[in-house]
Amino acid sequence: MVRREALDEFESCWLPHVTTAGLARLVELLEQDSPLLIAGSFIAAAAQGCLATHIAWHHPRTAHLADEDAGVLWLTRVAGLNPATSAMITAWDDGGAADPAFRAALLQACRRELARRQAMPDSCPSSPSTRYPADAPTPLP
Repeated sequence: MVRREALDEFESCWLPHVTTAGLARLVELLEQDSPLLIAGSFIAAAAQGCLATHIAWHHPRTAHLADEDAGVLWLTRVAGLNPATSAMITAWDDGGAADPAFRAALLQACRRELARRQAMPDSCPSSPSTRYPADAPTPLP
């Protein structure tokens, strides 16, 4: 099933590279069913972006990027994924954004990851750290 594959990718390939601030932002957007969280493009207008873009805006390597490049660069250079073949991007853009069950599953995954990080604060990328190359403070061009 495409959505199960998407959730697996989200948990194994996205979450390890998301900062705690980025996770908190996703939780907030998903809980509120926010119109700032869009599908079909990486960015639509100021403050509107897809999952990857909101994550990028809260990551030290991509926070300085204000356009659609933020999400693309975070996916490719931080998470090491190809946006064109990402199961998560495909599922989100192919109706997942409007699917309450899928959104709830993403929210649950984000909450689980936040709880895990709170239980083990020294083992997660909550802020720039040399221990986590993905959270290195060097911004991408």
